[in-house]
Amino acid sequence: MIDDFIEVGTVQEIWRYPVKSMAGERLDAARVSWYGLDGDRRAAFVRDDNHSGFPWLTARQAPELVRYQPFYANPTQPDEAALQVKTPDGRILPLDSAELREELAELYGRSVSPMRIKRGIFDTLTLSLMSRATAQALDAVTDFPLDYRCFRQNIIIETFDGRPFAEEDWLGQVLIIGEARIRLNRPISRCQMINVDPDTAVRNTAVLQMVAQTRNNHVGIGCTPETPGLIRVGDTIKLAN
Repeated sequence: MIDDFIEVGTVQEIWRYPVKSMAGERLDAARVSWYGLDGDRRAAFVRDDNHSGFPWLTARQAPELVRYQPFYANPTQPDEAALQVKTPDGRILPLDSAELREELAELYGRSVSPMRIKRGIFDTLTLSLMSRATAQALDAVTDFPLDYRCFRQNIIIETFDGRPFAEEDWLGQVLIIGEARIRLNRPISRCQMINVDPDTAVRNTAVLQMVAQTRNNHVGIGCTPETPGLIRVGDTIKLAN
């Protein structure tokens, strides 16, 4: 069966976040697997004092996490490759090193432990996307520069019609991107994470306030893969009917 589809835009950026709440990697291409982008959110630090259903150390507890830059020794084979972290002062440390664990424990104020899971460590769904027009529309209603990277989306798209929030109209439908098929499941409910500047780690509570007041606390779309495959920056995005 051949899908009927309309072309709605192109892939502008692809982002992978190897360690939960740490900095992202901007990629030219990535493989979409059943667990999102290969290598995305495959590791996290666990708060040893926390026994809830959400034990992860995030920038909500330690904003400086966003200034740590994780990377794979072999970025094309992330599930098998060693995972290392560049610290804000330029040191390169293995994910499981005692030095990194102690440094993050000092940021948090209590002990933490690294965890790496091949199926990923996600809050809800395994993929996310938003349009550049959406980011620009949100920036336009603030009285400060809004860095769209605070939303930590995997795929940033350039829509052909330039209409903000067009991705919300595609809920329940399928996008064909490169070799992959991705279903748009639901809007992403936002939390204090988006208040943290991705470069400086400075908090700005006005970001979440703006999203709550203007977008019912939702920005971006949570997605799930229907067909794995390679996607690339520049790929045409097709909306299946």
